[in-house]
Amino acid sequence: MDWLSDHAWVPWLAVAILLGTAEMFSLDLVLIMLGVGALVGMVVALADGPAIAQILAAAAAATLTLTLVRPPLVRRLHSGPDLQQGHDKLVGLQAVVLQEITSLQVGRIKLGGEEWTAAPAEPAVTIEPGVTVEVREIRGATAYVVAVPDPS
Repeated sequence: MDWLSDHAWVPWLAVAILLGTAEMFSLDLVLIMLGVGALVGMVVALADGPAIAQILAAAAAATLTLTLVRPPLVRRLHSGPDLQQGHDKLVGLQAVVLQEITSLQVGRIKLGGEEWTAAPAEPAVTIEPGVTVEVREIRGATAYVVAVPDPS
């Protein structure tokens, strides 16, 4: 028991290392905040603080980091440009009409090197082959398009 009372910082360090390692698997930023609390407990132990002071300091640090540090970190990590996946990334791209598109009959477009079934995004519209169109929406395997005004 003498060794443990002389080296009270060792269990705190071990707990901090275990929590840091476990955080690598959870990636939720909770365990790392608890690990910070354990490191604060270790610092108090290194300063020869009593066990109750170590526990209170560790609990206070963990609580503060969980309530004040973690939320902005999580917001920052989850912010940024929206990740578009699948068909969503095709919306807004331009394509060329290969087969006439009308409101009564679907046509074909060349979009991103692939042929797609296409329908007009607006009612009662006919789009001739060779016209550049913009994809407004993808539903199933059909792209809903509008003609892009000719720049000239």
